[in-house]
Amino acid sequence: MQSVDTAVTDLASAMKKFFRRVLPVMLVMLVCNQLNRSNIGYAQDHLQADVGIGAAAYGFGAGLFFIAYAIFELPSNVMMEKYGAKIWLTRIMVSWGIVSFLMAFVQNEMMFYILRFLLGAAEAGFFPAVIFYFARWVPAGQRGKATAVFIAGSSVAAALSGPIAGLLLSLHDVLGLRGWQWLFGFEGVLSVIVGIIVFFFLDAKIQDAKWLTAGEKSALAATIDQEDAEHTTAGAGKVNRWKMLLNPQILLLCGIYFSVQLSIYANTFWLPTIVKQIPGTTDLSVGFLSSIPWVCAVFAMYFAAKWQDKAKSKRPLLVAALLVAAVGTLAAAVATPVLALVFLAIAAMGFKSASPLFWTIPQSALHPLVLAPAIAIINSLGNLGGFVAPFGFGIIKEQTGSVVPGLFALAAASTVAAILVYFLKERKPAGDVTRKVAAPGTTRMEPSTAK
Repeated sequence: MQSVDTAVTDLASAMKKFFRRVLPVMLVMLVCNQLNRSNIGYAQDHLQADVGIGAAAYGFGAGLFFIAYAIFELPSNVMMEKYGAKIWLTRIMVSWGIVSFLMAFVQNEMMFYILRFLLGAAEAGFFPAVIFYFARWVPAGQRGKATAVFIAGSSVAAALSGPIAGLLLSLHDVLGLRGWQWLFGFEGVLSVIVGIIVFFFLDAKIQDAKWLTAGEKSALAATIDQEDAEHTTAGAGKVNRWKMLLNPQILLLCGIYFSVQLSIYANTFWLPTIVKQIPGTTDLSVGFLSSIPWVCAVFAMYFAAKWQDKAKSKRPLLVAALLVAAVGTLAAAVATPVLALVFLAIAAMGFKSASPLFWTIPQSALHPLVLAPAIAIINSLGNLGGFVAPFGFGIIKEQTGSVVPGLFALAAASTVAAILVYFLKERKPAGDVTRKVAAPGTTRMEPSTAK
């Protein structure tokens, strides 16, 4: 039996190995995810010229992804719990890679709609599966850090997507293929290859990890088991996912996350269009210029994470991030194209920092067995912002010839979300109080003391 000191040392060593070995793999998966989500933003004008997909049709097709995502998120989550995160993450990556590859052969609006819907169905459950994997491998005290690093990776991925898209689009007529066909084809194949590698690289259980010593496995497994036991109450039953929808706190979380997603995906799908208004830009320069807001967001998320570690309450930081997003978006709406890019970079620093700050709240309040379905609900309903944003911008662009009214709406949404944050209940960190964590048979998020 391990001594306390030995167990602590082994646990710390196991976590260092996890962050060095597993987290980078998750980040590579996230890069593939971001590439396949954002590529149509760079291909928009080419799809209109070659296939005849206009602004409204483009916005609707871009948003259909999130309708499918919302529909299939819970079923995907159920299957993930049955087969395990390792197998399900592999399935998700390979299937979305195949669908993305097929986008290279789209010929009309209907085919575009169908493939976008299938892409959302294929990808549904990716984020909850990653969070569930963290819950089974990372103790609660470091789970927020792992999630923050993972979400921060989305900004790095978004920053990479622009230059990569620009380079692939520049392969126009190479081997008889259009640049946008190279874009979809290459990024789809990449996801399939990474998905297969993930299957052989990730371990389903702690005891399967050959890269951990026997002591590290024992210390890590014991810590996770102890945390589960502390949160489990007598007579706990199965989670009723539908009753979770009646929980006021979960509804608030869905509303706030919906607003964050509005900003993220409005920029993901329409930022290249805004950048193209700068005189003298090309596909390649648009790709590189479009990466600027996401690079700025990476630095903002780094400092937000440092402040988050020191803050007793995450709510003020989340409010500040949402207000920065609102101010930056509002300023971009009334600025010249060059200044609009600068202000959108400020906005990105806000709404991208808001995402990891947001996820620390449900993660700290829910039992691991409740966490996956709750995250699935918040993620699927919140992700509907990914439908409203591109579709709404598409209609606005087609009717008015400008996306400025859409930017005003985004600023208003971020302001409302900042107000909603103060209605969230937040638990004190473990050690301050004895916390009552929701058991698998209930959906309560009742804090012992709200801040």
